[in-house]
Amino acid sequence: MLSINPENPQQRLIAQVVDCLKQGGVIAYPTDTTYGLGCDIFNKKGIKKIFQIKDRDPKKPFSFICSDLSDVANYARVSNAAFKIMKRHLPGPYTFVLEANRIVPDSLMTKQKTVGIRIPDNPIALAIVRELGHPIVTTSANRSGDDHFNDPTEIEEQMGKLIDKVVDGGILLSDPSTVISLIDDRIEVLREGSGDISWIEQ
Repeated sequence: MLSINPENPQQRLIAQVVDCLKQGGVIAYPTDTTYGLGCDIFNKKGIKKIFQIKDRDPKKPFSFICSDLSDVANYARVSNAAFKIMKRHLPGPYTFVLEANRIVPDSLMTKQKTVGIRIPDNPIALAIVRELGHPIVTTSANRSGDDHFNDPTEIEEQMGKLIDKVVDGGILLSDPSTVISLIDDRIEVLREGSGDISWIEQ
């Protein structure tokens, strides 16, 4: 376990986490909702390992974390309308589903060539992505169908032998992110979670 300051992440510790990711490692790390499991989106070894840890159907791709809105445009097609919505609500506890660009690995795309993208309001998660230079996978730190973990000590106890590093950013007390599709500029809530959706016309 690696304890990192949740407000001002220590650069040398972030660098250790990124070294692990570059070698195909899987990490547990804090977001602005729950703890996530992550790996480098371009490392096939890491992605395969997360699918095995989660015991997840390979046909159900993972979302990933970008560092900022300009980074999102590298991996998805962002219309003017979608950009305005995302600018208003990110960083924040939302996963936005967009049409994927060709650079996205097939294992992270749906059959419809869409992707889920997050920019969490969490200094540790964003520091990791910035240091790596491209996105990391994000999926709740649990086995598929099980309750998610909010306490890094529990993750270490329950999953420590399966993952390469547990990044301790404190105890988190949120639900998973709210998932919103922006495909074809239609706003559709796919999963209600931590994010407020009162701004969406029902």
